[in-house]
Amino acid sequence: MKLLIVLALLGILAALASAGAFMLRRRQPPPGAEADRQMARALTVRVAISVALFVFVLLSWALGWVKPGGLPVGG
Repeated sequence: MKLLIVLALLGILAALASAGAFMLRRRQPPPGAEADRQMARALTVRVAISVALFVFVLLSWALGWVKPGGLPVGG
């Protein structure tokens, strides 16, 4: 369970880094250039992974696979 969440978070960071690299690499191309499409695709992947992770965590909580722990308070 934890491994899946960590892998999803790493995928989100990789997609964000990829979009940043596409943004920094372009040199004033005409609108609609390939770099813009690649950057948009990378950001779309990031959003899709984020939404999927959120739904997975909610589903896991609903099925009882994970339990809310909270922070230990007091002593």
